[in-house]
Amino acid sequence: MPLSVAPLSRTLLRDDILSRLRDAIVDGSLAPGEQLRDGDLAERLGVSRTPVREALLELARAGLVRSTPGRSTVVAPLEDRAILDAQSVVAAMHGVAAREAVARLTPADLDEMRAANADFTAAQRRGDLDAAVIADARFHAVAVSACGNAAVAGVLSQYEPVLRRAERLRFGSHEGAESAERHARLIAACADGDAEAAAHLAEQTWRSLSLAPRTDTHPTPTEEHRP
Repeated sequence: MPLSVAPLSRTLLRDDILSRLRDAIVDGSLAPGEQLRDGDLAERLGVSRTPVREALLELARAGLVRSTPGRSTVVAPLEDRAILDAQSVVAAMHGVAAREAVARLTPADLDEMRAANADFTAAQRRGDLDAAVIADARFHAVAVSACGNAAVAGVLSQYEPVLRRAERLRFGSHEGAESAERHARLIAACADGDAEAAAHLAEQTWRSLSLAPRTDTHPTPTEEHRP
């Protein structure tokens, strides 16, 4: 996988390396079981080993890589238990975010949610998985940002990538139309100031993700999307 970084300040370097490695694992560029050597990664990224090692430790805490002391570090395999655990945590945190965000959402925030959902719907219809995932992330990021809860944001940054990775590698989330409709109801609840309804809808959106392994090897375009 090609990896490179532009010159960064020391403050931003570690987070940038973490983001690049995490994205590569989530999108499958770094495959399950692939060995990760800090020296090789540092050379490819044009950095020292220190930020790479720090990033790998963070990825291990998130369950995206697996390290064996004295042996090797590899991209972690997909495991049902880890995925279900992450799903429960992520769903609960998005529920908290929505509940706390409702009173703080501005008209501009609601417009951004509507625009993101429109982009998600369009991407889902044309079979563009990457665009659908990006639009969905934009949609949910509005409430997470508006709620101002740093603990919620921190937990989501650790465990949400586990679910994104499962979606991409398993093509297991294919209820796109239902999800777009659920997004619309969530926007309506936020606009009405109904914090409890918004929290319930946000949590159910994540709990409804279909992340079980698929048995078909040639999914159709409409089957390649997350709900």
